[in-house]
Amino acid sequence: MATLSLPTAKTAEPRLLRSRAAGKLLLLALVAAVLAPWAATRWPGAAWPHALTVSLDKPLTTASDWVIDNRDSHPLFLYFFGYVSNAVVLAVRAVYLTLLAAGWAGVTAFGALLTWRFAGVRPAAGTAVAFLACGALGMWVPTMQTLALMVVAVLASVIVGALLGLAAGLSDRLDRALRPVLDTMQVLPAFAYLLPVVLVFGIGVPAAVLATVVYAAPPMARLTALGLRGADPEVLEAVESLGATRRQRLLTARIPLARKELLLGLNQTIMMALSMAVIAAVIGAGGLGDRVYQALASVDVGAALAAGIPIVLLAVVLDRVTAAAGNGTAAADRPRTIGWPYALAVTVAAALATRLLGALEWPAGWTLPIAEPVNRAVDWMTGHLYSGVPVVGGTADWAGHFTTWVLDPVRDGLQWLPWWSVLLVVAALAWLIGTWRTALTAVLAMAAIGVLGVWEPSLDTLSQVLAAVAVTLVLGLATGIAAARSDRVERALRPVLDVFQTMPQFVYLIPVVALFGVGRAPAVAAAVVYALPAVVRITAQGLRQVDQAALESARSLGATGRQQLWQVQLPLARRALLLAVNQGVVLVLAVVIIGGLVGGGALGYDVAFGLAQGDLATGLVAGAAIVCLGLMLDRVTQPTGRRPKKGA
Repeated sequence: MATLSLPTAKTAEPRLLRSRAAGKLLLLALVAAVLAPWAATRWPGAAWPHALTVSLDKPLTTASDWVIDNRDSHPLFLYFFGYVSNAVVLAVRAVYLTLLAAGWAGVTAFGALLTWRFAGVRPAAGTAVAFLACGALGMWVPTMQTLALMVVAVLASVIVGALLGLAAGLSDRLDRALRPVLDTMQVLPAFAYLLPVVLVFGIGVPAAVLATVVYAAPPMARLTALGLRGADPEVLEAVESLGATRRQRLLTARIPLARKELLLGLNQTIMMALSMAVIAAVIGAGGLGDRVYQALASVDVGAALAAGIPIVLLAVVLDRVTAAAGNGTAAADRPRTIGWPYALAVTVAAALATRLLGALEWPAGWTLPIAEPVNRAVDWMTGHLYSGVPVVGGTADWAGHFTTWVLDPVRDGLQWLPWWSVLLVVAALAWLIGTWRTALTAVLAMAAIGVLGVWEPSLDTLSQVLAAVAVTLVLGLATGIAAARSDRVERALRPVLDVFQTMPQFVYLIPVVALFGVGRAPAVAAAVVYALPAVVRITAQGLRQVDQAALESARSLGATGRQQLWQVQLPLARRALLLAVNQGVVLVLAVVIIGGLVGGGALGYDVAFGLAQGDLATGLVAGAAIVCLGLMLDRVTQPTGRRPKKGA
């Protein structure tokens, strides 16, 4: 069998990287040999020393008490937060009443025509079917409530994100200042946003909308700044040579050139806002999220599915429309003359027709109740698969074995390690994959967790993340490789991945609780399902984008398909694979935290407990620890690109 060997130009960089890694490993071994004996003598225990902790309970409790005492009398709340709250309530109510006035026929017609305008006839038909399905499932009114909240939250998120992105795109100083803020906003779990917002605005729609804005604005800000900074310099120079002012260059060149990034930011903002709108049901947002949350509390899979399907349909419709607008390609079957006046006229006509016929609300006889048959199917699965299955055991047995053989040993092993050895391991991993700045950031983030006094629960959360990431990578890389090597597999997986990527995090918890019960294993299972699509997509895309000349060279040398995969595709797709690992870690962490609602414990439970009890100290400290944990994992799994030297 021929042995595959790539040209020297292709192997020079990996050899250089290996020599750098060997030098780093040698230096780390020397540092560990010197520091480990001293640290073991100075701090013999495994737990984080109490002398190195800082308690924030008193200042946070004082701040919480001050807000509660002054919420109804202080001018800041009366004349600022109060006006903001009233404006949000009025805006959401206006949109909601408009949707109800348009009726099911008017909303469906407008949605279909809007999709037709940007994406074509087939997506428009899909949009109409999606809205009709929401009504058929008996969820028309909750869907309109969620849609009204989404419209206001997305509009506010886009305005805030675009302004921040505009500032960061035009100023290097503001870009550097905003970057850590946006990093923190994206890593901080959704639950942690809810606690301070509820403290200021109370339970209800204003808190839900503002928490959604904080969660969904960062993608718009990042992509706006990216688009403005990535504008073609030759075009900008040409516009400047024509005597255009700074404002004219921005409006006529930079913003039009950043159109794709702006629309991609809108797409990501909509997806994150919809996900947050469901989580915000915990603080009284209402709508579909409230139905899902109530179903989660009672483990009613049928009711959860009836409310979860409209959420997925809304997400798919909004994703398709914004993606089509971002591509900027005219569909072959889309008329060029359709415009807003035509869409509004048809919408008004449909609304008037249904009002005259007395069918403005969705007809009760047109509903298709699915909760009962779904619950019967779940009962059958629980009765036949939960336990007692011959040979393989049931899902409850699998959850128990996974907890006993994987989760417990990993958690106990992490908590058994001396705290300083954990910091050394973090520094080593971050330095090997990045630079000394990366290692310093990761170590400081991990050390901050100990300083906050939540070392043990953070290691418990870390054990769940590591276990979930391991399972996700095994399944995701294998599936991604299969999709990259077979067009048929890729086409079959595409709709499945689309659905799983648009489904909000809460929806994943319902089936895993029904099948696996409560505990850490269901939280890990939900995290795996949530993170798997991103890992599969990135892996498949990275392998498909490998240089075809390298593959042709390998085939000419007689390499088999397996040799091409292991010796050409995987090494050349290294950065894409590392990005898949990074995204898997970030997505897993998000759901493991929410798993605190179903017995996941650790930091997720602390955040949920702080939210339920109004305990600002417990919730915010746990949220800050999650941010530090996410920052550390991000630095450890994402390589830092080296700037090429001049002349290279």
